[in-house]
Amino acid sequence: MTTHLMNTYARQPLAFVRGEGAYLWDETGKRYLDAVAGVAVNGLGHAHPGLAKAIADQAATLIHTSNLYRIPRQEELADRLCALSGMDKVFFCNSGCEANEAAIKLARLYGHGKGIELPTIIVMEKAFHGRTMATLTATGSRKIQAGFEPLLTGFARVPYNDIEAVRQVAEHNKNVVAVLVEVVQGEGGINLLAPDYLAGLRQICDAQGWLLMLDEVQTGIGRTGTWFGFQHSGVLPDVMALAKGLGSGMPIGACLARGVAADVFKPGNHGSTFGGNPLACAAALATLDAIESEGLLDNARTQGEAIRQGLREALAGVYGVIDIRGEGMMIGIELDRACGELVGVARDAGVLINVTADRVIRLVPPLVYGAAESSALVAAVAGIVKHYLQQAA
Repeated sequence: MTTHLMNTYARQPLAFVRGEGAYLWDETGKRYLDAVAGVAVNGLGHAHPGLAKAIADQAATLIHTSNLYRIPRQEELADRLCALSGMDKVFFCNSGCEANEAAIKLARLYGHGKGIELPTIIVMEKAFHGRTMATLTATGSRKIQAGFEPLLTGFARVPYNDIEAVRQVAEHNKNVVAVLVEVVQGEGGINLLAPDYLAGLRQICDAQGWLLMLDEVQTGIGRTGTWFGFQHSGVLPDVMALAKGLGSGMPIGACLARGVAADVFKPGNHGSTFGGNPLACAAALATLDAIESEGLLDNARTQGEAIRQGLREALAGVYGVIDIRGEGMMIGIELDRACGELVGVARDAGVLINVTADRVIRLVPPLVYGAAESSALVAAVAGIVKHYLQQAA
């Protein structure tokens, strides 16, 4: 084990050497059912043959040229994403925080174009948008921000799901240019928006001339059972950030925009050396192809509901279970106490889970789960949770 890596991660004491579908194997040959999926990245599971072939073929042809030149794969991917989302234009980058950073820069440039000297973006409590300085400031967690002050100006924070709080800001702050919100808060604890919240935001943004910007880094590309989380509401955003599942493990992010927002950036306003290179775009195109051809949107809805319903039945009446919630293959089990130690307990039992917001078990399995994997996950997690709560009682 190397000592030359910076101490930025509290890594678990195992390393994986191969994967197949919904499973991973460690160095000792032990198999694990994966309900983390590289933190909502590996939607196609592991070693997907179509994805592997697309990456290998592209790597053998052309990996990188830079955005000094046209990139046909990038143009094809932009066309596909806009057709699926209803957006107009795309900027490609390499990660979720870069996609959100692009959205923040776009909103500020939009505000300056309207003559607003100090453009402000409304963001949410418990939000997570990344770890760059701008996205760190937009994030609603003092734990993540601590030690990196001074933070940036230009953000106004309100409670998640509180439309009246947004109206109050609209009444008192004339510098607002945009609202940035996650359709489902992932790091914040799998918190879902109320059914009419996005429609309410859309109405306010239209009335005020603001941009409605959605962080779909975790919810996008089928995670919630639709291509994008906003499609459950039928409300179109002006700007949308994607990453995670877009490349199925190949680093790629995207900032999509429509209407007036689509034409804010001009040459020289923003850029990326690696963003949208042929290799990353080949992976993303193969990902979209597989989701379509294998019916993974329907599968995410079906298996996600099966997992939630199975957990509700298995944990019904168990003291200490506060809520079981989610959308598609994005599931949270909220307990009445901190439960970070369950990650290790589950790992020992051959199941990979994650805990976020201290007391929410986050399950974000690959979209390729079948009924057998869903049943196995429910049985394992329910058993672990029951035992933990009984021991702590």
